[in-house]
Amino acid sequence: MFEKELRNASDRLTSAIEAANLPHPETIEWIPTPFQGDWGYGTAACFQIAAAEARGGAEIKVPDRAQEIASQLVAAVDVTPDFETCTAVKGYINLSIPSSRYARVVTDQVLTRAQDYGRGDKKDERVMVELAQPNTHHSFHIGHTRNAILGESLARIIEFAGFPTIRASYPGDIGLGVITCLWGYLRFHKDQEPEGIHERGQWLAKIYTEANGLVNPRENETAAEKSLRESYDEERRSLLRKWDEGDPEVLDLWKTTRQWSLDELDDILRLLGVRIDVYFYESEVDEPAKEIVEELIELGIAEDGRPEEPVIIPIDERLGLEQERYRTAVILRSDGTTLYLTKDLALAKQKFENYQVDRSIYVVDFRQNLHFQQVFKILELWGFPQAEKCFHLSYGYVSLPDGAMSARSGNVVLFMDVYQEAVRRVKGIIAEKNPDLVDDQRDQVAKQIGLGALAYSMLSVDNSRDIVFDWDSALSFEGQTAPYIQNAHVRANSILRKVAALPETAAFEYTLDPSEVELIDLISRFPALVQKAAQEYKPLSIASYAYDLARAFHLFYHAVRVIQAETGSMRDSRLRITAAAKQTLANTLQLLTIQAPEVM
Repeated sequence: MFEKELRNASDRLTSAIEAANLPHPETIEWIPTPFQGDWGYGTAACFQIAAAEARGGAEIKVPDRAQEIASQLVAAVDVTPDFETCTAVKGYINLSIPSSRYARVVTDQVLTRAQDYGRGDKKDERVMVELAQPNTHHSFHIGHTRNAILGESLARIIEFAGFPTIRASYPGDIGLGVITCLWGYLRFHKDQEPEGIHERGQWLAKIYTEANGLVNPRENETAAEKSLRESYDEERRSLLRKWDEGDPEVLDLWKTTRQWSLDELDDILRLLGVRIDVYFYESEVDEPAKEIVEELIELGIAEDGRPEEPVIIPIDERLGLEQERYRTAVILRSDGTTLYLTKDLALAKQKFENYQVDRSIYVVDFRQNLHFQQVFKILELWGFPQAEKCFHLSYGYVSLPDGAMSARSGNVVLFMDVYQEAVRRVKGIIAEKNPDLVDDQRDQVAKQIGLGALAYSMLSVDNSRDIVFDWDSALSFEGQTAPYIQNAHVRANSILRKVAALPETAAFEYTLDPSEVELIDLISRFPALVQKAAQEYKPLSIASYAYDLARAFHLFYHAVRVIQAETGSMRDSRLRITAAAKQTLANTLQLLTIQAPEVM
């Protein structure tokens, strides 16, 4: 907001600093500040100048000197007609704007740009966000949901900030776990698959859990039970060898069952509003990964210990670090098989070379922290300049109130169960609060609110923290929740539906109520917040802002009259504030993967 005017003010301030032979501040940053009925922007540049003088040996008190400098510069700077006043206050330089002008500019900009309000200028850097990469032959559970929502929200924020953005998924589609499910299918459930996308996906997950119970050691097992378990284990490992050898029947079954999982994944991502632009598969990077290992050996980055020892990279040694930090990474087993790390190197190479990615963000849980530190440092040793802009956005567990989830034991909360229960509960609430909604409309609103409640419960907690999932907290309609935020959008819409047309202009020539001041101020901060959230990879800041904006609108809604305002001019102004708040709420919810209902 007021970017051009602030650039002009910075240029004039810089000229005044040079003319006074003062040290240059590192930056001249203007912070929006509503004060004493006027809006404005303040800068702490004079504190930087005073601190620089103190570091140069001047015997001064920085705050007092900052005020002297501010007074000196204010006298030399002419900021009219962009700003009404330029004052020195306690070392800060403050620029003021009449509240009527500020409110008019903010609302005009929101309503002119509409869905693009807050969207940043186009950037040159291409960003890839990797998200929603569950293993196949499982079923999508609530932990996967956190990954998908966190990744999609981040991708939307980065894209909205102006960066060309590619969404990628890297499903684990092979390995002993996948083969265990295939073995269970062939051994006990061949040709018994149910109809339906989600029914088949969940059926495969049950087979996976059942099969794991048959091949993993159990306490107090008898000799006969141990013998049977070991024979089962050999059967599944034999199946893995057949897959490695390219057995046509095994490959056909693997492809068929993999597609069942991918079909379920596609449908769930559609429900969540998650878009994937490119799929990478673990099974496709195995051979390229082995070629990379040979290249790293030739470059002297990796050490080949085969056939007795694995291929390793002593990362700390290669980086010249005296203390252990990244440790030694194994990139190929002694038997010539690859590891996750090896495959991630191959995947990164594809991202950089085939998709011209400048920044790569990996949304993967916290257990892989060291793994990605090693990947990024190996990429740096390998010579990829993008390595320094790779980022691992880790996140904590999603667990049940009675303990952690485990796909192997079957102790998981499936996404579809959560989704269906959410819709069921919301329908009950809508039936009480708004019984006049027709069935089709009630179904749509229940989905919007149910999915919104689920998404917000994942985004309103810092990604580094664990989440204990339970129905009451996820679907609550009180406190800092999506329904509370969505309801602010609905209330704004209900006001606007009562007028034939939105006034094209408003003067705002009256003393603004404190609730109006807070609401307009929050609306004006949205574009800068988008840029900051994109740079810091922090959807939480948008989630927190959404609540603050909704709370401010609810206060405005209760504090002032809009349709029945005292004057026509006041009515027009408040209608435009309402419309601007509604649009900003909708844009904010969109970044959080949450729909903005018109009624509820």
